[in-house]
Amino acid sequence: MNDTREERRNDNARAGGKPDGFARLDDETFPDFMPGSVWLVGAGPGAPGLLTLLGFHALSQADVIVYDALVSEDILRWKRDGANLEFAGKRGGKPSAKQQDISLRLAELAQENKCVLRLKGGDPLTFGRGGEECETLAAAGIPFRIVPGITSGVGGLAYAGIPTTHRDTNHSVLFLTGHDATGDIPQGVDWENVANASPVVVMYMAVRNLPKIARTLIGFGRDPDEPVAVLSNATLPHQSVHTTTLGQIPETPEIVKLPTPALVVLGKVVDFHRTLDWYAKALRENAIG
Repeated sequence: MNDTREERRNDNARAGGKPDGFARLDDETFPDFMPGSVWLVGAGPGAPGLLTLLGFHALSQADVIVYDALVSEDILRWKRDGANLEFAGKRGGKPSAKQQDISLRLAELAQENKCVLRLKGGDPLTFGRGGEECETLAAAGIPFRIVPGITSGVGGLAYAGIPTTHRDTNHSVLFLTGHDATGDIPQGVDWENVANASPVVVMYMAVRNLPKIARTLIGFGRDPDEPVAVLSNATLPHQSVHTTTLGQIPETPEIVKLPTPALVVLGKVVDFHRTLDWYAKALRENAIG
């Protein structure tokens, strides 16, 4: 019979050994989170357990946390006592903070000599506009650190049993966003080349425009029989995966009503979901991930 974690911890203590579990980190020398600085931290795709160690350290040190809509309450509960929370979420079709206002607020808080944590869903520099925030901080002479996070286009796919790459299907992957500032499909994307550029395309924030995107890709030669998966609430206990084909999407108008946040995956890697769907009901009972 395997020992329980508590039994192993007691055995280690009696033997004078190292602490067990997260207690091993107590004596590690993490970077100093200095007053007057900003840390931009990726919170990961949703599940709290996918937060990095540096992200957890930042939560335990920050004076104020400016967080996005996609950061879960289960992550925020790890903040230190006394830290202030400021919501700065942006969701499509809903009243949202303006990006420039958020960037200026980060600078203002740092100038008040606070340890400022900017907590962003996924990775701060992957469709997260973290680069714009860093530009504002750099212009104001405010020191900052970037802590990468697991982007949903990788971590979310893993929780659906869909490899981002697989030797039998693809040696490249293309990431893009499915809407621009107007809410329409991005005009700056070369859709003709996208249709033929990579065997796998991962689209962020694309559900609302998915029928139009599908028609566009098919029009430029993409195979209408190619499999597509829409991953909703990836890595969370209420995750859902809807599979279809590119050609069926324009004939299924209700697809735009699938739960968001969602990712869209196009390519043969979607077929692996049938056999690699490991995130079963029993595993979802653990909210940490």
